[in-house]
Amino acid sequence: MQIQTVFKAGNSNVVAIPKAIAKELGIKAGKKVAVTHSADSITFSTRVPKTSKHETISDKEFVDLIKDVESRYGQALEELANLP
Repeated sequence: MQIQTVFKAGNSNVVAIPKAIAKELGIKAGKKVAVTHSADSITFSTRVPKTSKHETISDKEFVDLIKDVESRYGQALEELANLP
């Protein structure tokens, strides 16, 4: 793990990707990355989901999506499941 400092660039907060990591992952200026977050973490992936309505996703992407939905709406879903 490497600790990076967040800085401002225009109206955005930015985190620099260290050169060695960028090279290892094939990240260059202009490359799209997917950014997801939960209450206590931020992750990014170099595999950007397709924008097609008929896209397929990997098992890991599906699990990540379910975890995100659960973290955001878990309590409401639990309450709905327990309605008479």
